[in-house]
Amino acid sequence: MERLDFYKANPHAIKAMLALEERIGKSDLEKSLTHLVRLRASQINGCAFCVDMHTTDARKEGETDRRLATVVVWRETPFFTGRERAALEWTEALTLVSQDHVPDHVWEAVKPHFTEAELVDLSLLITAINGWNRLAIGFRKLPA
Repeated sequence: MERLDFYKANPHAIKAMLALEERIGKSDLEKSLTHLVRLRASQINGCAFCVDMHTTDARKEGETDRRLATVVVWRETPFFTGRERAALEWTEALTLVSQDHVPDHVWEAVKPHFTEAELVDLSLLITAINGWNRLAIGFRKLPA
């Protein structure tokens, strides 16, 4: 059961989160990549609401069920590009930052696939979805 409707409880806070989303939407990151990143972070965090939402959104924009089903095991499949793999590895490292503080080998893997500006936008995307996950999990927002 939902604990609190955080949209209604503090619209000013949500406005700040939506400003992050606006910036991400203006970035050069591919829509398909942003869906994969949002989905992978949400899987790691165990956010049922966000996993459901981002899977649905990705499907609406043409993502395949096969790729969506295998994001959780992306390293073990041939379905993702080098750029997507680098983004997924960066996503995992930033989402789990307390575990190993983003090792150099992860940085070296992501760096060739993105411009400096894209790396900042990718990191902002990961920051935003982790924030949304924490709101949804903490306040028990459930898939509809």
